[in-house]
Amino acid sequence: MTPGGLLRRAVGRHRRRVAVGVAGLSTHQAAETMVPVAIGLVIDRAVVTGDGGVLTWSVVALAALFLTLTLAWRLGARSLFGAMQQETHLLRVEVAGRALDPRGAETSAPAGELLSVATGDAERASAVLDIVALVVAGSVAMVISAVVLLRIDVPLGLGVLIGVPILVVLLQFAAPLLTRRSGAQQAAVGRLSGLATDLVRGLHALRGLGAGHNAGERYRRSSADALRSTLRAATPIGVYRGSTTAASGLLLAAVAGFAGWFAVEGRIGIGELITVVGLAQFIAEPVQLFGFCGQAFAVAKASAARLVAVIDTPNRVEPGDTLLIDPPVLRLSGIEHGSLRGLDLRVDPGEFVGVVTEDARDAEALLELLSGRVPAGPPTEETRSSGAAVAVGADVVPRADVAASRRDEPGATPPSSDVALLGGVPLTALRLTELRSALLVENHHVDLFEGTLRSAVLTGRPTATAEQVAAALRASAADEVVAAHPDGLDHAVADRGATLSGGQRQRIGLTRALVADPPVLVLHDPTTAVDAVTEESIATGLARLRHGADAPTSRTTIVLTSSPVLLAHTDRVVVITDGRVRAVGTHAGLAATDERYRSGVLR
Repeated sequence: MTPGGLLRRAVGRHRRRVAVGVAGLSTHQAAETMVPVAIGLVIDRAVVTGDGGVLTWSVVALAALFLTLTLAWRLGARSLFGAMQQETHLLRVEVAGRALDPRGAETSAPAGELLSVATGDAERASAVLDIVALVVAGSVAMVISAVVLLRIDVPLGLGVLIGVPILVVLLQFAAPLLTRRSGAQQAAVGRLSGLATDLVRGLHALRGLGAGHNAGERYRRSSADALRSTLRAATPIGVYRGSTTAASGLLLAAVAGFAGWFAVEGRIGIGELITVVGLAQFIAEPVQLFGFCGQAFAVAKASAARLVAVIDTPNRVEPGDTLLIDPPVLRLSGIEHGSLRGLDLRVDPGEFVGVVTEDARDAEALLELLSGRVPAGPPTEETRSSGAAVAVGADVVPRADVAASRRDEPGATPPSSDVALLGGVPLTALRLTELRSALLVENHHVDLFEGTLRSAVLTGRPTATAEQVAAALRASAADEVVAAHPDGLDHAVADRGATLSGGQRQRIGLTRALVADPPVLVLHDPTTAVDAVTEESIATGLARLRHGADAPTSRTTIVLTSSPVLLAHTDRVVVITDGRVRAVGTHAGLAATDERYRSGVLR
């Protein structure tokens, strides 16, 4: 879609409201055009002749004319306003839908900038509906004025018919510059809004790190850039508006001057002179209206370009349509993504596996892959031919032997196949709904919607019973959070969980994941914001709920963490170094035999 196509679509899907708006504003402009004509007729036929009856009827006709133009304006403006608000809403929903699309979007725009596009740019682009109506209404006014002037005097009418279009065309030469400058200004303001949003959200963390000064300096630089862009855009806009006003004034002076000359020569009467002067004054309004519409259209087109850039952003992944039939065995073979370099990993149903990454980038890459936001990349020759060793428990064996030992297991694939499989199906081949219901990734940074504690924990599974919610609350130690508030689960939660502490948000996020009860649950550092006692309670509760005697045997849990408390409750621990599995074993075994593991995990 092009920016022009988006604007044409906006007009097309509100054509009825726009048609009513065009009719109302055109009637209003036509009625306004007839006001000086009516006054001229009153002077010639009632004032000059002294006919009281004609004067009475003329006053009644003028009143009806003013009533008509008032009602027509209200009808047209109301219809257009409704269309603009509806189009703004549709554009905002479209941008929000694209930003929240589970297939992901190939965009680096921060959340604040997307918010700016969804609000300011959507509103400015929808103004094209008003622009269309104003241009048509102004054209109607100019045509009626020219016809009246032609009837009074042909040269005057021809001057308007020829002069106004030439003037409008000349003014449009500035439109491309206005569009470019407006686009740059809106982009700069959007970046500034995004930065402001991010800074406000992370203000407490920045103060805690002592980075408030650096963040403020960055904001000042961004604000200065936005100011420069705004001033660069203001210069041509000011010149454009000034030129429009000056041109309309010159046209007014020329028409009024020629009319006065013709009146002195007796070519037109006193009433006609007043009509011409009145029309000349009125003509300045449509000319300035055309100038305003030119500037507004340039701004609308620039905003439309920013909207199209978001709406038409390519998907990060294209999901398949395969259903999950086999048990959800998770198998990663020769994975190349981000910092991962030939990663091999298999997790069977019922396992509780800990993953320790010596480089945080490996954890981020693994989480991104498992969340289904990216496809697996192609393996390199170095990865295919690698004979690196892997520690299994306290023994060290070649990587090739580890791969061979699992080659015959159900659902196993050759290590060099470079796939991420769930139940024997590549993640990218599964339906999104199937993938989301089978594999849930709960990130370290917990986002909570505005609502209550109840709505927060039921987000992933609204039909969960009270017993299931209570069990998840106990397992995540979030029952203490609920008990701390008189309203319990009905306690109000602000947007992003701002009314909760970091530890409380983390526990509520974990509860939400446990209530969803997916076959495969991936947790990323779920206990970093809680104290040691609470951490032990969470580790015990998590193991009991997901892998205890009464838990379903098909439930799989993977926790990416360096917490020894959590790792001690897992069945086995996988250590990833330089994007590859370096060691596999129990927490106790690795702590006893692996110095690197011991120094990185134990504290």
